[in-house]
Amino acid sequence: MNSERKILKKTKKDYNLIADHFSSTRKYPWKNLEFLFKDIPEGGKVLDLGCGNGRFYEFLKEKNIEYVGIDKAEKLIEKARKKYPEADFRMADALDLPFENNYFDFVISIAVFHHMPSEKIRLKFLNEARRVLKSGGKLKLSVWDLLSTDKRIYLRNPKEKLTGKIGIRDILLPWKNDKGEVATERYYHAFKKKELEKLAEKAELKNIEVFEKGEKHKSTLFLFAKK
Repeated sequence: MNSERKILKKTKKDYNLIADHFSSTRKYPWKNLEFLFKDIPEGGKVLDLGCGNGRFYEFLKEKNIEYVGIDKAEKLIEKARKKYPEADFRMADALDLPFENNYFDFVISIAVFHHMPSEKIRLKFLNEARRVLKSGGKLKLSVWDLLSTDKRIYLRNPKEKLTGKIGIRDILLPWKNDKGEVATERYYHAFKKKELEKLAEKAELKNIEVFEKGEKHKSTLFLFAKK
């Protein structure tokens, strides 16, 4: 198994492992991300790419839209289905989306892209998102701005035990349970704005906009683009 597949497999395993605690700490959608959903019109088709426990469906459930949430972690999908039985949640891989070309008006992906372990995998992620978007459809993607948060301390000592080949801005961040014990360490890539722009360009996306938003030490990078 190569290092990319190993990281992807570990990420799925990690989220299944922490699914209960993850969902207990994320029962509701973050209000500061509601702006991502504001311009979705009635009748729109939306893919929530890496939906987790489905909490961002809250922003759309009162609208007449076609919503699909996908995630690789089956335990998170189970939680999403239990809380929102009326919504369409599916287990699926962001790198091999089970949808036809030109289907969605919007693809929204919150805090998922930073788990993609190489430029090749990141481009595959963006190319799949682009493929399922209609012409003129919008991609809205967020990643943690790890280079401007207190998490940057982990960049000083990147761990290599996972693959033996973790890059200079690839890190493992601990997830602690209710007792303060480290349950696992999740893989993250710390993006720079220019890096996101170049990836979007390589994926042949248009109207590319990368910006930072949030409080000090809790900021997020956003990539907006169109097909």
